[in-house]
Amino acid sequence: MDEIDAERDEVSLFELAWTFNHIALASFGGGLSAWSREVLVVEKQWMGEEEFLSAMTMCRILPGANQVNMAVFVGTKMKGVPGAFASLLGLTLVPLVFVLLMGFIYFRFKEVPAVKSVLHGASAAAVAMTIAMVIQTGRKCLTSLVPVLLALACFVLNGVARWPLPVTLAIVAPVALIWAWPRRRVA
Repeated sequence: MDEIDAERDEVSLFELAWTFNHIALASFGGGLSAWSREVLVVEKQWMGEEEFLSAMTMCRILPGANQVNMAVFVGTKMKGVPGAFASLLGLTLVPLVFVLLMGFIYFRFKEVPAVKSVLHGASAAAVAMTIAMVIQTGRKCLTSLVPVLLALACFVLNGVARWPLPVTLAIVAPVALIWAWPRRRVA
């Protein structure tokens, strides 16, 4: 039995569900990718930094919600199909009940100043977690001038100029592909 099989046997379906429930609840209001990285890479060490970044990229490309795709990826990696279902259940069940309850409370009490303050605080925390993830993962991805310029171009076009994301990607993605395309080295 190799190390990967031993790691898979150590993780129970309950632990998968509980871990993704923790990720979902800890990132209420946003910052789900940041919490996923923190839990899966740093705390649980179920993935390395590079594997997380590759998986997150694939999860963003595939149809569906990024974190649902990540739950399926990690659950399948750890325990196969039952692990995928356990991870999905952990990611969605309690948050679904919580969001339904919060929706009821919000529509009932949305004009109360304390409720408005809580929502503003949750938004600020989500932005801070996202910025922290950008800084931490940027150290691995933004290793030379070209990736930094490509990231900056995306930020300016989409974040500042407010161009739609598909237009931004139509401009930046071909440049990134050309830059990253493997080249034959002259010996």
